[in-house]
Amino acid sequence: MASMQASSLPMIFIVLWSSGYIGGAIGILYAEPFTMTFLRFALAGLIMLGFALATRTPMPSNLSQLGHMAVVGFFMQALQFGGLYAGMKAGVPAGQSALIVGLMPVVVGLLAGPLLGERVGWRQWIGLALGLLGVVFVLYEKVGVGMAALGGYAYTLAALFGITAGTLYQKKFCGGFDLRTTGFVQMTIGAVVMLGAAWFTESMVIDWTPTFIASVVWLAVMNSIGALMLLYLMIRCGEATKVASLFFLIPPVTQIMASAMLGEIPTPLAMVGFGLASLGVWLANRPMPKAAAPKVAMPTPEPDMTPAVAPRPVA
Repeated sequence: MASMQASSLPMIFIVLWSSGYIGGAIGILYAEPFTMTFLRFALAGLIMLGFALATRTPMPSNLSQLGHMAVVGFFMQALQFGGLYAGMKAGVPAGQSALIVGLMPVVVGLLAGPLLGERVGWRQWIGLALGLLGVVFVLYEKVGVGMAALGGYAYTLAALFGITAGTLYQKKFCGGFDLRTTGFVQMTIGAVVMLGAAWFTESMVIDWTPTFIASVVWLAVMNSIGALMLLYLMIRCGEATKVASLFFLIPPVTQIMASAMLGEIPTPLAMVGFGLASLGVWLANRPMPKAAAPKVAMPTPEPDMTPAVAPRPVA
């Protein structure tokens, strides 16, 4: 039973992560994107703070740790989700947003070579090519639709840059930090940045409908907290590698949700693009086969050619 529950954690994580695109698409119907994202991070930050205090989690011991957490919070939370929901508000469908941001594992795999000194194999390069080709197929029909839509895709590319930079920075500088305090700091930084962006660029008018409240609560609890805690559990259960290998499922799962809940029906050409991009991310995340160690023949001991010396008789 325990092994069955552990093996289901990656799929639950994928579903929760994919549902964030749907929750965001619903939330921006009732509030502007930066305002809605601020509320999401503020609620998640308060919950994470309460959880950290209840479990007596030690806070960052020095300013260096706090600074590293803040940098990840800016990229991973504020830039990623602020750009993602601003792109949706400008007309980028949820499924296409998931497809573009879903290229993150491929881009991280390529940049990890020059930035982190990790080996980049041929699968990463082929995966990137397939992923980009899939994006071209999906976005082909959007060419020439106007500057508003193009601006939306620029926001979505900023979200891809944010999650990529945040992942690389966290891998390099925040590997040993506690996820509870890291989550609290990241949500706090994300809330502060989004509050500033909303204050200067938006009206911050909110239509407080039950649907909007439900979407913000879902995003804060199930995405910002639930997915993070599941990731923590999977690391403890040894399932973290499955998250990377299953990351290619996020765009198609999101598209299925978007078709059912938002009426976003992809064209046949777009479906081909989703397939190519998913194949590229899957290929790029497959572990490289370990080279078999060459068998070294044990040297055969040479016979001792020293002439035997007869024992001397005892008088």
